[in-house]
Amino acid sequence: MIISSFAFSLMHLCVKALPHIPVFELVFFRSLGSLLITFFYLNKSKTPIFGNNKRVLFARGIFGTIGLCLFFITLQNIPLAGAVTIQYLSPVFTTLFAVALLGERVKKVQWFFFILAFTGVCLLKGFDVSGQISYYFILIGVVSACFSGLAYNCIRYLRTTESTLVVVFYFPLVATPIMGALSFFNWVKPQGLDWFIIVVLGVVTQVAQVFMTKGIQSDSAGNIMTYKYVGVVFAFIYGYFIFKETYSFLSVFGIFLLLSGVILNAVFKNQQLKKKCTKKA
Repeated sequence: MIISSFAFSLMHLCVKALPHIPVFELVFFRSLGSLLITFFYLNKSKTPIFGNNKRVLFARGIFGTIGLCLFFITLQNIPLAGAVTIQYLSPVFTTLFAVALLGERVKKVQWFFFILAFTGVCLLKGFDVSGQISYYFILIGVVSACFSGLAYNCIRYLRTTESTLVVVFYFPLVATPIMGALSFFNWVKPQGLDWFIIVVLGVVTQVAQVFMTKGIQSDSAGNIMTYKYVGVVFAFIYGYFIFKETYSFLSVFGIFLLLSGVILNAVFKNQQLKKKCTKKA
């Protein structure tokens, strides 16, 4: 998950560096690269590319595509650390959706953690030192995290029936044709350095997806997702040194509350799982 977080941070950097390229087009390039790389390795290992549970695999692809498009919109319109931090609400939504999809239960104390996280989101408006960024883009980021939570639950559901590469393959399998069609109506031809950044975008995204999927499928979500939050450190570094973003006290405090809520929830879930395993033993 740490390797995945670093690779995702490079993906965020690439998207932020291409504000003149439409989101649909960026998702198309990102998906096309992942599609070709994953297909090559699936074919090389002679793994059936379409998997067993096609319905859930397609759902994972659709939810992931919607979530990524919305996330790219926030990356292009609000400070990097803010966009990345809002995306960290996805484990909260993963937990909430797991109640209905995977039969998990939410304890009363977890609701406190959720409220803490969403309070942090409200305080993120503190990033808007110029008064030009609306809550509209923050809301888009929250909806993006919601769809990511649905996608993560699909990944967890498939951990006993599908290989990592098959789960990864379905995202670009769904996203590439849809994003290609949507990009056709608003195509902006990349120039010079844009092509290099686009290639890097595709490669680091593939690395991030593979290691994230391995991480989610190899352990309890509450335990492994804790390591995902190191990505906010990279976001702060890139934002401050590369994009010259400034952070108010209110915005930093909002990030602190959001991360506190999601990390406390992850730690609590892990402790509950350990107690459950100890009782069974």
